[in-house]
Amino acid sequence: MITGPLKSKIDKLWEEFWTGGITNPLTVIEQITFLMYARMLDMNEQADEKRSARTNKPFSRRFNDQQQHLRWQNLRHLGAEELYKLVKDELFPFFASSSADSVAEGNEGSLFSEFMKDAQLMIQKQSLLVKAVEMVNDLPLDNTDTKGDLYEYLLSKLTTAGINGQFRTPRHIIRAMVEMMDPTLESRICDPSTGTGGFLSISYEYLLEKYSSPEGIERESIFITEDEGKNSDAGKPLLDVYGKQVENVLYSGDLITPEARKHIDTDMFHGFDFDATMLRVAAMNLVMHGIKQPDIHYQDTLSQRFSENFPNEAKGGMQIILANPPFKGSLDEEDVCPELLRKVKTKKTELLFVALIERMLQVGGRSATIVPDGVLFGSSKAHQQLRKLLVDNNQLEAVISLPSGVFKPYAGVSTAILIFTKGGSTDHVWFYDVQADGFSLDDKRTPIKENDLPNLVAEFKARDKAIATSDKNDKTQKAFWVSKDDITSNKYDLSINRYKEVVYEEESYDPPKEILGKLVSLENEILDDLKALEKML
Repeated sequence: MITGPLKSKIDKLWEEFWTGGITNPLTVIEQITFLMYARMLDMNEQADEKRSARTNKPFSRRFNDQQQHLRWQNLRHLGAEELYKLVKDELFPFFASSSADSVAEGNEGSLFSEFMKDAQLMIQKQSLLVKAVEMVNDLPLDNTDTKGDLYEYLLSKLTTAGINGQFRTPRHIIRAMVEMMDPTLESRICDPSTGTGGFLSISYEYLLEKYSSPEGIERESIFITEDEGKNSDAGKPLLDVYGKQVENVLYSGDLITPEARKHIDTDMFHGFDFDATMLRVAAMNLVMHGIKQPDIHYQDTLSQRFSENFPNEAKGGMQIILANPPFKGSLDEEDVCPELLRKVKTKKTELLFVALIERMLQVGGRSATIVPDGVLFGSSKAHQQLRKLLVDNNQLEAVISLPSGVFKPYAGVSTAILIFTKGGSTDHVWFYDVQADGFSLDDKRTPIKENDLPNLVAEFKARDKAIATSDKNDKTQKAFWVSKDDITSNKYDLSINRYKEVVYEEESYDPPKEILGKLVSLENEILDDLKALEKML
């Protein structure tokens, strides 16, 4: 969590872009990302210079003698015209050239640098660039504990859906999915449709929390600032919907060993996307959270080229996959990996991605994936083929129904979370009906007290398959079990409404004569009132 003053800085920066004519939220974030990247390059260069001076050991310089003027510490003091010309004509071309060199030489951070090669300055006004540089310079990018929250706050301003059904997955939904997957320090985690990198960054946050000792946890009470409320409220404790004071909790991850730290930085987190802008944002998101070299790539994971370029990742290479693939669109079959089409003959991306995830998992690997409800009950041959694959050839663990408003204001589509383990077969499937997620289900999505997610996670972890064949399996409750036989007899339908039993309360009515007498009495009262009114005229 970030404090009010820092939020205010971000809000002001956002407003400057808006008034400067850049109104696409993703473009704003991308341009801020470029400036953050420029500053962080110089920060890392300064850190290496100090270390080199102290140890007398050389390092690989990011800026040669002829490029010193491109360093953040030097360019941020320039006047508007000179600054604009330098950034446009020299700094952005420097991103492209340095990224190519970095990739070729295999330098640390090369995978992040790769996404900077197509960077373009979209800021047209010199005055806007000056203000943006000033504000980015004031952001606490040297504070490891704050950087991740800062970038998440930036991402929270994405309020418009992208193309092909892309949109930002609510972070509390991601958190619940991560908790159910419960990654460890040995896990290899992947998102084949990375987007802004939310699943990967929150997985890292979960690991920091999981592997922090009591001594490695810092708690800071949050108070209302002048910008957040009335002057009379300033300085008072900030309370949540339950009336509890909000805290900023920092997890150090002090129980993470150096070996595990290396795995986290280089081989734990894997992401792919075919949107270069999304990848740039995702890369910065992960770097800001503290992951030194996230393994993310520009790649259409549904294509044959994915298997050719990343054979280890494309088939049986992942232990955990967390994803919210695009819901919309269809593809040209010629571009789709033939092995996926053998699993499910379709052009629909929402079906192909689930088949892809099943293929990417190693035997025993697990996935939590968000799918539109149509995947659960669609009657086409492809829909049934996919569900049969999950039930017959894998262990389908759970189907979690989400309220239709969880993705507002992006979309109102009804969705569910599919959780399965690769390999084996299914005997019973656990269903859970989430009716509230802690936010109103309208476009405003304001916090409310009703929230099933903590109970969902707790019940998922404590679920007992022995209940499935006992009298305790109550299908009128939020959580219940369904046998494979029931599922197969219903054409592998996985929609919760197919199996949930609804208890109807018996309504009692007065006898007809009593109802008629009441109507006559009411009519007489109306007539009396009308006569009284008539006398008043």
